[in-house]
Amino acid sequence: MANKFLIKNPIVTEKSTSLSGGGKYVFLVDNNASATEAKKAVEAIYKVKVIKTNVINTKNKTRRLGMSVGTKPGYKKIIMTLQKGQKLDVLPQ
Repeated sequence: MANKFLIKNPIVTEKSTSLSGGGKYVFLVDNNASATEAKKAVEAIYKVKVIKTNVINTKNKTRRLGMSVGTKPGYKKIIMTLQKGQKLDVLPQ
C-alpha cells in the first residue's frame, strides 16, 4: 500500500492537542493498515523517529433519524509516540 494513502490525516481535537505536548500525535489511518506500516509511513512523510504506536479500532455505530436507521462507519486511529526532542507541526494555521 502506498504511504501517502495509508495516513489519511492527523486528528486535531482538544485531547490530541494536549497529547502533543508529551510527544504523542494522533492520526486517522486506513482500516487495513497495520501498526508497523503506519509507523513507516509517518517516519517517511514527516522525517521523524517513532518509538511507540498504539492502535484504536472504532466499530460501526447504528444511528437513527426519525424512522430511518443507518450506520456511522467505523475507523482506525493510531497514536504515535515520537523520540524525545522531536515534534510535528500538524495543527492548522
